[in-house]
Amino acid sequence: MCVKVACVGGGPAGLYLSILLKRQDPSHAVTVYERAPEGSTYGWGVTYWRGLLDRLSAHDPETARALDAHSARWTDGVAHVRGLTTRHRGDQGHGIGRHRLLEILAARARELGVRLEYEHPVEPGDLPGADLVVAADGVHSALRTRHADHFGTRLTAGRNRYLWLGTSKAFDAFTFAFEETEHGWIWCYGYAYGADAGTCVVECAPETWTGLGLDRADRADGLALLEKLFAGVLDGHPLTARPAPDGGTPWLTFRTLTNRTWYRGNLVLIGDAAHTTHYSVGAGTTLALEDAVALAGALRAHPALPQALARYERERRAALVPAQSAARLSAQWYENLPRYMDLPPERMFALLGQRHSPLLPHVPPRLYYRLDRAAGRLEALRRLKRWLGPKLARTAHARAPRPRP
Repeated sequence: MCVKVACVGGGPAGLYLSILLKRQDPSHAVTVYERAPEGSTYGWGVTYWRGLLDRLSAHDPETARALDAHSARWTDGVAHVRGLTTRHRGDQGHGIGRHRLLEILAARARELGVRLEYEHPVEPGDLPGADLVVAADGVHSALRTRHADHFGTRLTAGRNRYLWLGTSKAFDAFTFAFEETEHGWIWCYGYAYGADAGTCVVECAPETWTGLGLDRADRADGLALLEKLFAGVLDGHPLTARPAPDGGTPWLTFRTLTNRTWYRGNLVLIGDAAHTTHYSVGAGTTLALEDAVALAGALRAHPALPQALARYERERRAALVPAQSAARLSAQWYENLPRYMDLPPERMFALLGQRHSPLLPHVPPRLYYRLDRAAGRLEALRRLKRWLGPKLARTAHARAPRPRP
């Protein structure tokens, strides 16, 4: 079992791994190296679901309690389309500011004796001396890039443009808003991560992006246009964006990253350095924390590092298959959004919830909706039969005439 660990990258994956390793054995020497100053981070809020808290509670209850205490919650999903609003009840979702999440993880790591080195870049050719080096340095991982041929790194760019924004609007549900313009559809996803803080992710096809002039607008004009387009859900709250180097706003295309293998000698990939999943499934932070749980567990189970890293990779690859499939299909659903927008809003929202289905892209949306509703009724009838059958049997048995002695 390794005793000296260097985590390169102070994001959720690296920090949570350091916590778990110190909990497993306080004698481990664990250092987290982060090139940025402490407290500086990108992004606004991140999402996760109740099941993650339950899993984290089993590994470090203190961290789980702190996350729960500082998170916003919702159970509903709301869609705004053509002036109509559709609301569905769903699972309990959570939103927490990325800055607060990192604060919680860093404080817990320090409490357990992890050494945190901020403003300390680690160059690929000058790795810290350690039994294990963890590349937790994100999608642009310099440690991975140096050995890209070995890792078999592949980046696939999506079609749509998206922009990650903040707002003072604390949405009371996970909110979708779809707006039709003369250049095509543009939409946003909104969720709260605090009492007066929300995240708003805006997405559109590239022709809509250029047609609206968002590719040329400076930051103020671009935000003003988006505030106007989504005034119905923002309720007068402003949008805020991180400035781009050119004075505009940092519109991106999502890049799905995969690797053929996740380790090389004593260097192992974790979190976004190993894999990415489309933001529309809201799983990035969850998967990074689950990577940390799996790697810590593999290191505990196998004293020999090669066997531990092989087990970690094997387990996480298998666990990621459903999430990666869902993310790919979700991204494709939004890239083909016009296919669904002629449906009545409540039906469109229902198919939005079905966007992870591999069958949906190959069946006309109206037909798919009818088939799904019919299947749902059949399943409901099956559940009713399973529940009612034994009761009717017991009643019939109780009322049956008894034979005379």
